[in-house]
Amino acid sequence: MAVVDRYIIKQITKPLLTAIAIGMLILLAERMVRLLDVTLGKRNSFGVVFELLAYLLPHYLGQAIPVALFLGLMFGFNKLSRDSEVDAFLAAGVGLHRLIAPVIAVSFGIVLLSFLIFGWLQPHARFAYRAVLFSASNVEVFYLAEEGVFMQAGTRTFILDELSRKDGSFQKIFLYEDRDDEGLETITATSGRLITDPSGERPVLRLEHGHRLGLPAKPDTASRGPVPTPLVGDFAFADTPLGQLKRKFTRIRGSDERELTLPELISRRNSPPAKATFNSMTAELHSRIINILVPVVLPFLALPFALGRRRHLRAYRFGVAVALLIAFHEIIQQGALMTHNFGYSPWLTMWTPFFAMVAFTGWRFWNVCFSVRPDRLEPIFDELAQVIRTLRRRLIPQLAGRA
Repeated sequence: MAVVDRYIIKQITKPLLTAIAIGMLILLAERMVRLLDVTLGKRNSFGVVFELLAYLLPHYLGQAIPVALFLGLMFGFNKLSRDSEVDAFLAAGVGLHRLIAPVIAVSFGIVLLSFLIFGWLQPHARFAYRAVLFSASNVEVFYLAEEGVFMQAGTRTFILDELSRKDGSFQKIFLYEDRDDEGLETITATSGRLITDPSGERPVLRLEHGHRLGLPAKPDTASRGPVPTPLVGDFAFADTPLGQLKRKFTRIRGSDERELTLPELISRRNSPPAKATFNSMTAELHSRIINILVPVVLPFLALPFALGRRRHLRAYRFGVAVALLIAFHEIIQQGALMTHNFGYSPWLTMWTPFFAMVAFTGWRFWNVCFSVRPDRLEPIFDELAQVIRTLRRRLIPQLAGRA
């Protein structure tokens, strides 16, 4: 039977790994686009992006692995059924419950991996991601500048030309500062560069060959009163700070429930962090436990949907199975939100749907493996497939005619 076990695992491994690779590629590519908007134009921007994506891997793996396992089971057992290999196993006295035994072993291995991911990797990676993103979002304003574009840095608006980030130099700068009750000031200079502030708190521009115009008070345009006397002067060079004081990410891990490991969630449930509550800690704890246990249920859910009579349309069974899994995930997420926001019992909002799914899965698996009666859901799948095919036949010619 070890040969059969290895063969079954081989059949589901390829689609499982393919689904993980494609899912991670899609999720990380979408997040990469957003991260580039934050870090583009800054020092080592691509290095920062890839560092942030590395910290996102545990988060996306927690989402992708259960779905990949489900799809791997669906495609693997569907191929066995299509090629009549399931029939050969049944004729040899190997039942479906025996064929799924190696898959259950794989699912328990994934449970252990999920326990590590949800219990420890995700909290630590989330804290590291927030720290790096905070630092990347609070770098010098100079590295966000673009040539010929007005930029805002605190109370100052500036525009510059011929920007060189390599050595921190630029040509022709115009800088305007609105000081509210203290008036306003404009500065122009032919050249300048970014210098290191000894205190290291905020960027400083060293301007060369410039002109300064300042007003001690804003002119009152609504009346005909006297215009404040301007202060005009030239300078060979001048240092001026740009932007606000840079903030540093100095807090320790554990400001909210998502940064706590599983043992910390349990031990600190009655004494939550400053940014967490008892309800949020409860919702996070039960949500993680359910996510860890889900892979055990997936083999029993996937097998009945993957198998089917050859005259029935299996593509629609796949669609129903995936929709059922997505709906289950959304119900658990909404249940966690109800516990988090309103304090409802997690046994009602999350564990009741979970046990309902387990009962439905057990019923389906028992009917397929240990009952000779036809599947009661087969007529529903066939009717759904027929309705979709009818709608497609009617709509596609109409849309083609309008085009």
